[in-house]
Amino acid sequence: MSMRTLPLLFLNLGGEMLYILDQRLRAQNIPGDKARKVMNDIISTMFNQKFMEELFKPQELYSKKALRTVYDRLAHASIMRLNQASMDKLYDLMTMAFKYQVLLCPRPKDVLLVTLNHLDAIKGLIQDSPTILHQVDETFRQLTDIYGDLSAGEFQLIRQTLLIFFQDLHIRVSIFLKDKVQNSNGRFVLPVSGPVPWGTEVPGLIRTFNNKGKEVKKTEFKHGGSYVAALKAGSLELYGDRVLKLGTNMYSVNRPVETHMSAASKNLASRTQESIVPNPLAKEELNLLARLIGGMEIQKPSGPEPGFRLNLFTTDEEEEQAALTRPEELSYEVINIQATQDQQTNQELERIMGEFEITDQSRRSASKGDDWLAMMDEL
Repeated sequence: MSMRTLPLLFLNLGGEMLYILDQRLRAQNIPGDKARKVMNDIISTMFNQKFMEELFKPQELYSKKALRTVYDRLAHASIMRLNQASMDKLYDLMTMAFKYQVLLCPRPKDVLLVTLNHLDAIKGLIQDSPTILHQVDETFRQLTDIYGDLSAGEFQLIRQTLLIFFQDLHIRVSIFLKDKVQNSNGRFVLPVSGPVPWGTEVPGLIRTFNNKGKEVKKTEFKHGGSYVAALKAGSLELYGDRVLKLGTNMYSVNRPVETHMSAASKNLASRTQESIVPNPLAKEELNLLARLIGGMEIQKPSGPEPGFRLNLFTTDEEEEQAALTRPEELSYEVINIQATQDQQTNQELERIMGEFEITDQSRRSASKGDDWLAMMDEL
């Protein structure tokens, strides 16, 4: 397991989340000023300096449920609200989109180009805020500084870690099904055509060398695909050509998107429950989640501006039906983390909670066993 995987996972999933929210805000005709505020608030929170500092520290991946909790906080960082069914659908779309991108990366290192594609597109979603643009550019610099010189072996370990994380997720997505890149069982179809990885040759030729390193024989074979050589490598520059299109916004054209649980996912639910639903009192999980969410600055809505609810389904009836039919094992409810025994963990949580501006004095004197994550809803 790579200790450098979390920033790439978080930023790519966050990019997909922003694509989807932007599409739904437009589809539901949310007024421009409210939509702009929502996108700017979420992006500002996502790329907060303190938050990024915690994110880029070498650390193991969170469980699916812990990471889902972080995105729940992130999606509600502004005046917009999502109910449980819409949040579940949002997370399903995010995870399946990035899983598809990881699977299709020609080289393990190309996951970095996918990440930069997400950052490029996120900058296009920011309106009238040079400060937030600077936050994203600073994260870009951190990414290229840390990952730009990693070896192919290190990127292979990152890719393997990501694929293990996505291993049992086989949720059908209408866009993928219509484009015939996903089967009815939720598994993706890998192409046998297109450009080969940069720095490699089109398959079809075997070269044989003698013990002196001299080529003595060439043998051709049929590979069964339709491959071409890569024209150039993707750029890691701030405004460079990434070449790779994976990670760009597939919702830029308004298309309805539905998700469905495949039979395989339902059958695997009971077997994967342990990995999806972690022990909320596990020390490592608690410490990681505490540090990361502790760096996330959730702003209270300022002024009298009312909030609104965003629906990721076509109608409210569809949303209600989805909530009733989703397998309980795969419903990502917010984790209730309680520190009841570990003194060091308690001190960390107390430090984080002390930084929050909570007006209700009675909550300050609450016991250490109270749900500290629920307190963030009041911020």
